[in-house]
Amino acid sequence: MPLVVIGINHRTAPVEIREKMVFAGEELPEALRELAGQPGVREALIVSTCNRTELYCFADDSPGGESTDRSHNGPAPAPDPSLPLSNWLAHWHDLATHRLDIDQTLYRMHGTAAVQHLFAVACGLDSLVIGEPQILGQLKDAYRAALDQKVTGPYLNRVMQTAFSVAKRVRTQTRIGANAVSVAYAAVSLARTVFEKFSGHTALLVGAGETIALAARHLHANGLGRMIVANRSIGRAQELAAEFKGFAIGIDDIATHLPEADIVITSTASPTPVITYDAVQAAVKARKRKPIFMVDIAVPRDIEAEVSKIEDVYLFTIDDLQNVVNENLASRREAARDASEMLATEVSVFEQQLKTLDAVPTIRQLRDDAEALRSQTAEQARRMLAAGRDPQEVMDFLASTLTNRLLHGPSQRLREAAERGEVELLEAARILFAAGSPDQN
Repeated sequence: MPLVVIGINHRTAPVEIREKMVFAGEELPEALRELAGQPGVREALIVSTCNRTELYCFADDSPGGESTDRSHNGPAPAPDPSLPLSNWLAHWHDLATHRLDIDQTLYRMHGTAAVQHLFAVACGLDSLVIGEPQILGQLKDAYRAALDQKVTGPYLNRVMQTAFSVAKRVRTQTRIGANAVSVAYAAVSLARTVFEKFSGHTALLVGAGETIALAARHLHANGLGRMIVANRSIGRAQELAAEFKGFAIGIDDIATHLPEADIVITSTASPTPVITYDAVQAAVKARKRKPIFMVDIAVPRDIEAEVSKIEDVYLFTIDDLQNVVNENLASRREAARDASEMLATEVSVFEQQLKTLDAVPTIRQLRDDAEALRSQTAEQARRMLAAGRDPQEVMDFLASTLTNRLLHGPSQRLREAAERGEVELLEAARILFAAGSPDQN
C-alpha cells in the first residue's frame, strides 16, 4: 500500500484551471468522506490552497482487487493506483461541464517520490515563494480536517507528523526562512514599481486572512497613508483595521469605497468574484482616470478577469507575482539546496522506520499466541501443584510442555517448507533463530 499523491500546482496549471479545482471549506468534509470511500483507498487527505490542490491517499497497490491477465495465464501489471483518484477528482469538480481536460496538468507520484514531495511541500520547497511558512499551516489544517472526518490512519498519521517535524528542522537548521518573502510581500513589492511612495495613497484590502494580514503589515511598514479593510465578517475586518489604524467595511460596501483606493489587494475564499467589471469601471470614472493598482491573490479569483481590459487599471493575478518572487529568492537558493539534501536523508530514515510497521502485526500476533500458550500451560501447572504433585515434576512438565507448544507450529511449517523446497523460508528461519538464540557460553 504506497502513498499516492495526485494534484496540480502553480507550475503545472494556470489560475484558470486551479480555481476550478478548489475544495471550498464547506464541501471539504463531504469530499474527504467520499474520497476515503473510493476503491482501494484506506486513508485520505485533501490539501487545497490558492496554489495547489492535492490528494494524499494511502492506497492499495491494485485498487479494486488483484488484476490478472487471463490471456497470459499470469498476473498483469498492477493498475496505476492514481487513476481512480484522478477520475474522482474530475468528477467531483464536474470538469466535463467546464470542458477541462486536466490529464496533462496533473502530477502523480507513488511511494518514495510521494513522500519526498510531501516533505518538500511542508518545508516550502515546492511553493511559489520558496521557504514560505504559510503552507505548513495549511497542511496542518488539511490534516486536522481529515482527522475530524476520521479518514486518516496509522500511515497518514505517521507520514504527516514526520513531515511537520522535518519542516521544523529544515526551518531551524537552514536559512530557508531568512528574509521575509511571501506572496503578500511580492504583491507589495509589485505595487512599489507603480507608486514610488505609499504615504499619499489609500489601499483597499479585501479579506482578513493571513495573506491579507501580511500585506497590511508590509504596506504599513512602507508608510501607507490610509488603509481600508473589507471582509464578509465586519468584526474580523475591524480587528485587522484597528491594528493599523485603518477603516473597516463589509463586502457589500466595496463598490462604494473603490474610488478611494489607489491599491487593491484581494484574498478571500469567495467562490465568485467580489469585485466586478462594472464596479471598477465606475470607480475609474469617479477617480477621473487616476490609475488603480490591483492584485488578485485569490483562487478562485476575486476580481473579474475582464477588469484587466479597463484602461488605467493595472490588474495582476497570483501567477503574475512569479517574476517579483524570483527577484527576491537569491538569498534562499543555497538554503534550498541544503534543505533538499536534508530531505533526501529524512526520506530515507522515514522509509526505514516505516518498514518496521510491516512487522508489527506479525510480532503482535506472535506475542499474543505465545501469551495464550503460556497462560494455558501455567494454569495446568498450578492445578498439578494444587493436587499435590511433586514441584520438580511440575517444573519439568511446565518447561517441556511450553517448549513443545511454542515450537509445534513453526516446526511443522519448516518441515512443510523442506518438503516443498522453499529454500528462502528455511534460510530466513536459520537467520531468525540464530539471532534470537541465547548465549550458550
